[in-house]
Amino acid sequence: MPVKVIEGLPAIDDLGADNIFVMNDERAKNQNIRPLNLLVVNLMPRKLITERQILRLLSNTPLQINFEFLYMTSHDFKNTKQGHLDSFYKSFSEIKSQYYDGLIVTGAQVEQLNFEEVDYWSELLKIIDWSKSHVYSSLHICWGAQAALYARYGVTKENLPQKLCGIYKSSVEQPKNPLFRGFDDFFNYPQSRYTQSNPSEIKKVPDFDVHPEI
Repeated sequence: MPVKVIEGLPAIDDLGADNIFVMNDERAKNQNIRPLNLLVVNLMPRKLITERQILRLLSNTPLQINFEFLYMTSHDFKNTKQGHLDSFYKSFSEIKSQYYDGLIVTGAQVEQLNFEEVDYWSELLKIIDWSKSHVYSSLHICWGAQAALYARYGVTKENLPQKLCGIYKSSVEQPKNPLFRGFDDFFNYPQSRYTQSNPSEIKKVPDFDVHPEI
């Protein structure tokens, strides 16, 4: 099924070349389908690349998806033109009264900074807190996951002795978990990071179920 984005988004041409159907708002209104409304907090510096990656991955769903992109107004993005943000992104103040089916918070290239040293940390905290009452389900990626663990549960991050970088093999321990639907018994996944969320602190949170663990 198609993904629905604001008409004119540069990623549309690339997705079309990959035979991914992208629908504009006018055409979507003619379909009698209740779309899945997703909010993407794009913290990556090269935003256009991240847009394409996320849209490409989520285009495989059988649902019609309505995407909205959010940016941090408290940060000066040097790799993305302000005109692109003005045209295709919204600020938190513009969407804070709305409700969403899902929230995606991307990674960010601030991994080796303390959370409080990140210039948009206060703004991100407001979004994470807001999501508890305005978002049905959230997915935090890479540094975005570390940020959520710290903001919600106080789980700190720590530096690794050296950069963890490579392709690692893991196994599916709970094959009936819906998160692993379609997975083989063993799978490979990439890692490229300098830090990790503190394992001992994670184990103290009773609601956590870690899959998989390096």
